[in-house]
Amino acid sequence: MDSLEILKQTMRQFAEEREWDQFHSPKNLSMALAGETAELLDCFRWLTEEASYQLDEQQAQAVKEELADVLLFTVRLADKLNIDLMAAAEQKIEKNARHYPIDKVKGSAKKYNQY
Repeated sequence: MDSLEILKQTMRQFAEEREWDQFHSPKNLSMALAGETAELLDCFRWLTEEASYQLDEQQAQAVKEELADVLLFTVRLADKLNIDLMAAAEQKIEKNARHYPIDKVKGSAKKYNQY
């Protein structure tokens, strides 16, 4: 069993033990995920590009916790929708490789429909 599957099972058990499954609809989980993503963004608000690479211990801890929340809600949402996250990620990487061929986008931040 891979780490993501273990995490999925752990999250499922965590919710079941607390009788939270009733609240974990895809709608609610996606909204919670958006909220956690906003909290992650808030960790970097007002930082310069350079400062975003040089977080102090308190800032780094906050980012770590928010990233964990984003991951946990993502895993929980995928579980509720029976989505294999690893397979989905692999498929998305393949799609991105087609959309962003190296010879056309190397060193560029342009979107695939702009080159």
